[in-house]
Amino acid sequence: MATLDMFQHPSSATVSNSIRSFRTNSCVQFAKTSSQRRATALPSEHHAFPDAPENGRFIGNFGDSAIKHHTEHLLGSESDLIHYPYWTNIPLWKEVTHKEFLNYQWQLSNSVQGEKKLREFLSVVLPPSIPPSRTALPHIIGINTPEAFIDSVSDAISRAPMAIRLTPHILSVIDWTNPIDDPVRRQFIPMGNELIPDHHKLKLDSLNEEHDSPVKGLVHRYPTKALFLATSVCNVYCRFCTRSYAVGANTSTVTKNSLKPTKRRWDEVFNYIEKTPKLNDIVVSGGDSFYLSPEQLYDIGNRLLAIPHIRRFRYATKGLAVCPSRILDPHDPWSAALIEISNKGKKMGKAVAMHTHFNHPNEITWVTKLAAQKLFENGVTVRNQTVLLRGVNDSVDVMKKLICDLADINILPYYVYQGDMVRGVEDLRTPLSTILELETQIRGSIGGFMMPQFIVDLPGGGGKRLASSYQKYDRTTGISQFVAPAVTGGLNKVFEYHDPVWSLPDSSE
Repeated sequence: MATLDMFQHPSSATVSNSIRSFRTNSCVQFAKTSSQRRATALPSEHHAFPDAPENGRFIGNFGDSAIKHHTEHLLGSESDLIHYPYWTNIPLWKEVTHKEFLNYQWQLSNSVQGEKKLREFLSVVLPPSIPPSRTALPHIIGINTPEAFIDSVSDAISRAPMAIRLTPHILSVIDWTNPIDDPVRRQFIPMGNELIPDHHKLKLDSLNEEHDSPVKGLVHRYPTKALFLATSVCNVYCRFCTRSYAVGANTSTVTKNSLKPTKRRWDEVFNYIEKTPKLNDIVVSGGDSFYLSPEQLYDIGNRLLAIPHIRRFRYATKGLAVCPSRILDPHDPWSAALIEISNKGKKMGKAVAMHTHFNHPNEITWVTKLAAQKLFENGVTVRNQTVLLRGVNDSVDVMKKLICDLADINILPYYVYQGDMVRGVEDLRTPLSTILELETQIRGSIGGFMMPQFIVDLPGGGGKRLASSYQKYDRTTGISQFVAPAVTGGLNKVFEYHDPVWSLPDSSE
């Protein structure tokens, strides 16, 4: 059988020597049979390449048959769906091979960006007749043709705070035979018939992040932790983005406070971190750290590791959920940079992790499983942060399945967030009572170490609090009150979260 060298990165003059060296000496050769893997495994978290040429290049079959063999070897041949080319359900990509689809540049080139491109895509994938919604939401009516669906989407885009950008992976896991009810579609593609007027208490920067920014692109809210917004660009744009004030392109309703990844801005951030010894924990986010180049990812990691008082940091990225093939692409060293920084941190006694963002089990494919396995075998800690969304994951069965499916591929369920009070997503928000009920029903049914924290990120800058830690919650008015003394310097300032108006009794609206 030809060797499948999925995870080996060829040398490149544009990649740092450290990353290049890592590619040659530390990657995992998954192509070997089980017996070969046992015979050659080293007593460490990596597998070596004893037959690796000095230049770091391998000759291997990256074709469909090798992918199939590798998938069955790694995950077991449970069914043909494990290696099924799910993207071929999209007419535009019916002839796309495994090799093409797993190529990160192909994913970028074939992403759908902007209303015009989305309309063109929808005109190809929608069925001749759109089935009615089975969720019985009263505001989704009269959409039974592709034309009506597309017009509804255009109407929503004209009012949305977030731009449109979608990867082929995400577009391929949407059930286009039932697009109205599809839980992945609801997260990324708005429909005018779904939109509900915004709550009168919300504001664009709902978490008041800019108020807690000592330098542009750094949010220092918690005493020992800070958030580094390295970029304002993502591979996909979520409807419910907390940072719709900054992330993505300008829309007809929002002019963005862009955070470009410039050296000058980054230097100001690093200088602040270096001069603030009480900081020991940094989140590198944006935007999305997945959109950083491997060199940028590597440089950020090295600079943070070099600061003595920084003990841990995390790269926040939705990339594993929306474009997992990049982790596997042998021509893209982003994952090599991540693994190198993670290993370097371990040697220094510092923790480096990836925080990702899955919201529904349908986002997990065999490509996701391979990518997660690669990171796991290379010792990278991956945690997941889910957002609770109406019509997506607000049932016990779906949330429990998501938690268990992630744990099964060694992605640690970390947070389930109550939906933030941001513009344009009242149809996606749930009342606080929903997250409380989910935790009540799920806790005890799965292992405690798999149980995420169900939290509210408080409007106005109160930070993250357990949803169940409210001081008061009036389900009639939908107002819950929290205090956050660690964030407010010991003051008992009250922060309020407001349930969506649609969930209130008629007399309270």
